[in-house]
Amino acid sequence: MHLQPTLIDGQLHDLGDGFSVRRMLPMMQARHVGPLVFFDHFGPVDFSAGSGMDVRPHPHIGLATVSWLFDGAIRHRDSLGSEVDIRPGEVNWMTAGRGIVHSERTPPDERRDGQRLHGVQIWVALPQADAEIAPEFHHHERAALPQLRWPGIEVALIAGSAYGEQSPVRVFSPMFLLEAKLAAGAELAWPAEHTERGIFVVEGGVDWSDLHIGGAQMAVQAGVSAAPLKASQDSRLILFGGAPLDGERHLWWNFVASSLERIEQAKADWQAQAFGTVPGDEDEFIPLPPG
Repeated sequence: MHLQPTLIDGQLHDLGDGFSVRRMLPMMQARHVGPLVFFDHFGPVDFSAGSGMDVRPHPHIGLATVSWLFDGAIRHRDSLGSEVDIRPGEVNWMTAGRGIVHSERTPPDERRDGQRLHGVQIWVALPQADAEIAPEFHHHERAALPQLRWPGIEVALIAGSAYGEQSPVRVFSPMFLLEAKLAAGAELAWPAEHTERGIFVVEGGVDWSDLHIGGAQMAVQAGVSAAPLKASQDSRLILFGGAPLDGERHLWWNFVASSLERIEQAKADWQAQAFGTVPGDEDEFIPLPPG
């Protein structure tokens, strides 16, 4: 018997100028799914000519971040000296480890012309043994990712392993993250090797066991097996999960750690500007929030 999945509606936050972010993880129903501890869905938003997204330099520890876009472009810069534009179908994977600073802004051409921006950002907690590794950044083009096709189904494997394939993205624990496009009526089984799993419906709708999951909704489930997904209409999905975390994590602002002491150290380091700066984006930063 399969365990019944749990539905998550998330919390919508209006950031102004028509830009909204829907926080899906962590929530009361699920603090984490496999190693994924944070899941934000942003947009779609249409930026007019001359405007764009500006996430000023800010720090991370203890995690890896991944951005996946459906529309638009974002320029990533970090304290390692990386400067890469990400577009739909490409992966920006940043492993923060003991500490990194990055910014995310609209590239100059898209800022000049205007653009639609739509995507997700996900945080993956590093195993405790790897939490303090040296930071890394890797960009992967669309052609580097495994692409799977069955009748009525297209899958891009973003990270981890699924369906006998392995993404080139360097991960630190068993996991999967993929985008799936299903035609109405198509049925997709879950990757068999992972015991925690979740789905976010970008558009369309699917039935999972007795649960219907509509656009901008998430559902999660744990167990050795799971009922397949069946699309009630043409749908675009993000599927994710993996092995259970090796212990709980504390999340405070942009920091993920196994101890509150490590969070306090990261706070002090950011206050002291000990994380370093972002080449090409040194003039601004996000101050440490109160609390």
